[in-house]
Amino acid sequence: MLEGIVRESIGKKATKACRRDGYLIANIYGKGIENINAAFKLNDFIRAVKSKTSLAFPVKVVDTEYKVVIQEYQKEPINSTLLHVDLRIVLDDVISKYLVPVKIVGTPKGVKDKGVLVNSKKRLLVKCAGKDLPDSFTIDVSDLDVDDSILVRDVTVPANVVMMEEDRVAITGVIKAK
Repeated sequence: MLEGIVRESIGKKATKACRRDGYLIANIYGKGIENINAAFKLNDFIRAVKSKTSLAFPVKVVDTEYKVVIQEYQKEPINSTLLHVDLRIVLDDVISKYLVPVKIVGTPKGVKDKGVLVNSKKRLLVKCAGKDLPDSFTIDVSDLDVDDSILVRDVTVPANVVMMEEDRVAITGVIKAK
């Protein structure tokens, strides 16, 4: 389990000192819960995120365990090191909005006919309780030919989950290469 510390000072000087010591700055928040200014060892955080099996994963800060999802992160533009991450607490009985990743599987027929697969949406906005949160949406693109696309309305949504995206928005499609 990923363990973190609470940051006492959230000023610029303290933040730089934390980063210099190998920590990743994090904010943990949720509905009805006071914000927590935390820090995690950068390498431990990356290892935990890469090895997680579901969208929500556990973190421990000062003897309290939270189930969180990554809401947003900030990278250093030149060397792409993580600078900051926002973690949102997943509450099982509270309905909230989450960004769920889209996984593309298969090779489209249109790619063999000189087409290019274009992914427009990497994450889809859904509204559900924490216990109903899907880990991802898997989309099979094997049947896509040139000028075909998969729209939001084509995705099967689990029970108790509401899709917050427009029906007519394309998630992925095959276009003709120039």
